[in-house]
Amino acid sequence: MPVLILGSGIAGCAAAITLADAGWDILLLNAGESLADGNSNLAQGGVIYRAASTMGGADDAKALAKDILAAGHNINCLRAVRHLCRRGPTCVESVLVERAGVLFDRDASGEYSLTREGGHSAPRIAHRADFTGKAIMDGLTAAVLEHPHITLLGRRAAIDLLTSHHHAKDSRFRYEVDNRCLGVYVLNEESGEPETILADYTVLATGGVGQIFLHSTNASGCVGSGVSMAFRAGVSLANLEFMQFHPTAMYEERSHRRSLITEAMRGEGARLLDVHGKPFMPRHDRRGDLAPRDIVALAMMEEMLHNGAPCLFLDATGIPKDLPEAFPTVFKTCREAGIDIRREPIPVVPAAHYFCGGVLTDTRGRTSMGGLYAIGECACTGLHGANRLASASLLEGLVWGVSCGQDISRRLRREKSLPPKLRAAIPDWRHEGDDRRDDPALVAQDWANIRNTMWNYVGISRTGARLRRAFEDMRDLVRHIHDFYKHTRISRRLVDLFHGSQTAYVITQAAMRNPQSIGCHHRTD
Repeated sequence: MPVLILGSGIAGCAAAITLADAGWDILLLNAGESLADGNSNLAQGGVIYRAASTMGGADDAKALAKDILAAGHNINCLRAVRHLCRRGPTCVESVLVERAGVLFDRDASGEYSLTREGGHSAPRIAHRADFTGKAIMDGLTAAVLEHPHITLLGRRAAIDLLTSHHHAKDSRFRYEVDNRCLGVYVLNEESGEPETILADYTVLATGGVGQIFLHSTNASGCVGSGVSMAFRAGVSLANLEFMQFHPTAMYEERSHRRSLITEAMRGEGARLLDVHGKPFMPRHDRRGDLAPRDIVALAMMEEMLHNGAPCLFLDATGIPKDLPEAFPTVFKTCREAGIDIRREPIPVVPAAHYFCGGVLTDTRGRTSMGGLYAIGECACTGLHGANRLASASLLEGLVWGVSCGQDISRRLRREKSLPPKLRAAIPDWRHEGDDRRDDPALVAQDWANIRNTMWNYVGISRTGARLRRAFEDMRDLVRHIHDFYKHTRISRRLVDLFHGSQTAYVITQAAMRNPQSIGCHHRTD
């Protein structure tokens, strides 16, 4: 197979379509039931397009870059920022609008109805009501499913990257200087058996890590599988300490995943209120409710701790729009919880939302290992620095998906496929454990330990003492889970647990190594 893509969000689909349109055969693997089971489908706010017509063009590219750098506390990769600002509008038009047929909202004059979100200096967010991610994924899914060069396999959970140094049985390949990615072991959930898939190029588009925290807006499969596999393969990682917490997730006890309350509501005039019904953000930042997410989330935690409150409130009653029409997803979600957002505030808490770190890549998605690319939330392009600007995630996934696809296409034209002897040197997965040890009670308890440890010690506010406790606890837990994993027949819940524990461990280590309080990494000591 020329190209294997792990993950079917906006980044994975954009890369697959780009490569398939160039004539290459693509194998797209998805761990869920459908292409839209990841975080991309859950995005509400929108995608950065361009500012109002009074700016536009080069002027807005400069203004957007300035906003991205300000949100990221100026530790962003300038090359990545310029790449996004330069290529973003073209990718939105060519892939989302023309190729996927996404119908972004327009005003009475037919122009895009652009909104403004926290950290932005101008309205530049294109959206489809408050279900932009779903609208995008519906369009991309249709394009993928109908493409003759894309083969889709669902319910395939990635286990481990295959590399020439670690997996090749023929010793001659272990003495080569360059270690190369050759594909992946995946678990076929339908058969319960691991499969060996070899590819000339492998693309990680596995999404985020939010499910390793107690409160998260992420889809259930976002346990850091790409980060975990890359770490074990020796691939360079970066900025792992920067986990962005979304300020407004609905406070309810019905499920582990907390429903996102889009930041666009604050962009339209919603106000955050304390337990006494008073606005509090002006006390914390001159931008008030439109301050960047790390500042708002921290302010909310300080207010909750000061008042001993389990949650705060978002008042959208002053928004001068028809709320059911403007924010149908939020309206429906809140209505199902017994809240009418037209008349009463929404109880909200911060929740783990977006991972700004990940597998280190360049502007084409290339990693430190030959044959391996990473795009989307699992990658660290350096675009976000210490904190992501609102609505930059969908655009990053789109731009890097297209850039990755174009780069792989160029390389496929001029480079040879993997040597047959190297392919033959990769063994199939060998079972070592038995079914009886895969106890769901043990797995559930391990997950509870991971999530509570990460939330309490490696959460919104961190100290050296908390991080040391987290490191000790996670080190012991990872060792225990590794032994458990070796002696137990493989299953999906065990694969997810293994990925989640290792991801939590490396994030904790990165947080310990950075004594500076900056952006998402807030240290009170």
